[in-house]
Order: sequence, then structure tokens, then C-alpha cells
Amino acid sequence: MQQPHSHRNADAGSGPDDRLNTHPRPATSSADDRATWARRVLRTTGIVAMVAWLSGCSAVGVLNAITPSASRTVQTGVAYGTLPRQQLDIYQPKAAAPAGGWPVVVFFYGGSWNAGERGDYQFVGEALAARGVLTLVADYRLYPEVRYPDFLVDSAQALAWGLSHAAQWGGNPQRVFVMGHSAGAYNAAMLALDARWLNATGHTPAELAGWIGLAGPYDFFPTHNPDAQPVFFHPNYPPQAQPMDWIAGTAPPTFVGAPEKDALVSPERSTQQIARKLKAAGATVTLKSYPRANHVTLVGAFGWPLRWIAPVLDDVNDFITATPPALPVSRATGRP
Repeated sequence: MQQPHSHRNADAGSGPDDRLNTHPRPATSSADDRATWARRVLRTTGIVAMVAWLSGCSAVGVLNAITPSASRTVQTGVAYGTLPRQQLDIYQPKAAAPAGGWPVVVFFYGGSWNAGERGDYQFVGEALAARGVLTLVADYRLYPEVRYPDFLVDSAQALAWGLSHAAQWGGNPQRVFVMGHSAGAYNAAMLALDARWLNATGHTPAELAGWIGLAGPYDFFPTHNPDAQPVFFHPNYPPQAQPMDWIAGTAPPTFVGAPEKDALVSPERSTQQIARKLKAAGATVTLKSYPRANHVTLVGAFGWPLRWIAPVLDDVNDFITATPPALPVSRATGRP
């Protein structure tokens, strides 16, 4: 549920830093030589990004600095509420929208509900936009400013903004997915499974095409994470405050993925259990496990230098592409 230590890098460039170019381009025009050179550059860049990530340097800054930008346009700091952290960035594909509009993802980052900045996840927005997904990366209020459930109130407002404004930005309002990593996956799961939060905005989970959770904590009380404990009033946890409390066959189509081994969030207790229980209840579930990834690099693998770690971008894109639109919902009943 933690995120790498970083600073916001909203104005990152669109190409690799020259200092990363330790392998000069071959003079020959041989296809084999060019392929060898490309593999070496990719390997070197990936190692640099990985070292930065693991050493606590600005790894997201590295990923963002070498993230291409030709495939999308960005609108930053769009308000979905009145408070300073109630803002989101919109990554709009440059390619022509399909009939009905692009699919839409509203993404929430992790950080134990203590840390995070939407600008650090430029590489996620770019990766999805390059695949033809209109992507909204949202901030939400954090501890100690707020505790549960205020960050869910913010997240619901951001998702409601996406549902209401998707068409305005070229998106399909019936193909809206809520997605998150780590603590952000908790937020996404609660919005998709517990109707209280979207209902308060005038929307309903039935409007969602699906939800996507990466390395999320769905059953974690009592938590041993000292950063998360005060967020949920440890040891006096609020009732029905975990996604596992809201299992139902009416859940939107679900994609959950996690590393095979995760020292921060148990894949067995959270990802595998929620997939099993939702499927048993009759929901549509896609479950993926990634042997080379860890808790942090699972989301890092959206950045092109780290995609060799896990095919999570491909898997998420395949899920979005294959999932049918949500049925039109009656405002009177909240049901299709």
C-alpha cells in the first residue's frame, strides 16, 4: 500500500535523457544490428529505472521523463470538487475515437492513504491513452487531513465526474472503468462494490463497465501497517469498511491482479480471495498473477522500460477491450 518516495514531475520531457544513452546507435543499417542496439538501450533504461525505484530516488520521475507523449494530449488540474486535492488530470488519446467514444479509466494511486500525487502517474495515463483509453488520474484527500471514509467521498466524486463528463472529452459513458493500485485499488473496489459512495453522487455502480484492482487490500483488518492504522481508527475499525464485506453477483465485471509474492498486501487474502468469492457469487472475474513483479513494480510495469516485468498493461487493455458496455441505467431505480 506504499508508493515509492518521489516528487511530482508534471512537466517531464517526452524522450530519454541523453545520460541514459550508454549504447551508441550502430552505424550499420543492418536490421539485426538495429535490433541488438534497441534491446541494449531498453535493458539499460530498464535497469536505471529499476535501480532508481529500489533506491528510493525519483523513480517515477525517471519513468515520466522517458515516457513518450506523442500519442496523447493532457489537461491538468481539472477540478471535480472545490477543495485543493479534488483535482484530476485527463490523458486524451490523439487517435480518432471509435464509434460511441473511447473507453474511460478513472485511476487512483496508492500510498497507504498517506501520500501520493496525480502527477507522479503520468506514465500510467500515457500508457493507457496510447492504447486508446481516455484516462483520468485523480488526487484525493489523505491522512492526516482526513480519515476513512472521506477519501472515498472524494474518489466517488472523481468517478462521478468521469461518468458525467466522459462524452464531453470523447469518451463513452457506458464504458467507464474505475481502476487503482494498492490503496487506490481499495478505493476503486469500494466504489464498484459498495453502492453507498456513488449513490451519494447521484450515480450507481451499475453504470460502470467494470473495475480493475492491482495489488489491492480487500481484506486487511486488523492491519499491521502503521501508516494505515490511524486511517481506519485502529483498533476500533468501522463496520463494513472493506471490499470483502460487499461481495455480490451484481458486481461490475472485475479484473484483479497481484504479484505472486507481496510483502505489503497478501495476494492470497486479498486478490485471490475476492476473485474466488465474486466468481462464486456469479460475478464476471478475471484474475492475473505476476511472478516477476512486486508490490511497487506491478504498477511500474505500465512504464515502457519496465514492461518486461509483467504484461499487466496488455492484460488490463485486453480486459477493457473485451468487456461490453454497461447497460443504460434508470435514474429512478439505479438499475439497468
